[in-house]
Amino acid sequence: MLAELIIAAEETPNPLLPAWYDIVYSLIPFILVLLLFWRVVLPRMQKTLDERAALIEGGIEKAESAQAEAKAALEQYNALLAEGRAEAAKIREQARTEGNAILAELKEAAQVEAARVTATAQQQIEAERQAALVSLRAEVGSLALDLASGVIGESLADDKRATALVDRFLADLENDTASSKKAAK
Repeated sequence: MLAELIIAAEETPNPLLPAWYDIVYSLIPFILVLLLFWRVVLPRMQKTLDERAALIEGGIEKAESAQAEAKAALEQYNALLAEGRAEAAKIREQARTEGNAILAELKEAAQVEAARVTATAQQQIEAERQAALVSLRAEVGSLALDLASGVIGESLADDKRATALVDRFLADLENDTASSKKAAK
């Protein structure tokens, strides 16, 4: 039985291996399709791919140039911004300096005005003091003469000696007051 099987197996063709005429008939259309692809389709595909590559490279170059332009614009913007900040700082410093100068001028003017007002007030006080002193001398002199007239019983109002006596008495009184102030200091 084994022998019969072997003989039967040798007579039936192998289903995996086609017959020689099938291989020839299949090889001819394959070669024709391969030539068609090689001559027509592949050059067109290569042309399309080359166009796409050129387009992509052009886009990349445009993007790089746009990026370079943007970078240059950014640098220019930063330079202008730095220049503007420097100018603003300069203007602020100039305004601060001018403000300080104006403030110093106003302080100086206020000090001058205060000194003038103080000097005027001192002069006015001195003038009023002198006026009060003259008035007080006249008042004290007349009171002293009236008192002396009452004690003596004679009128001393017209006497020049009486006036000189009163003036000498007041001068002595001022000297005593001035020496007591110096001793107190």
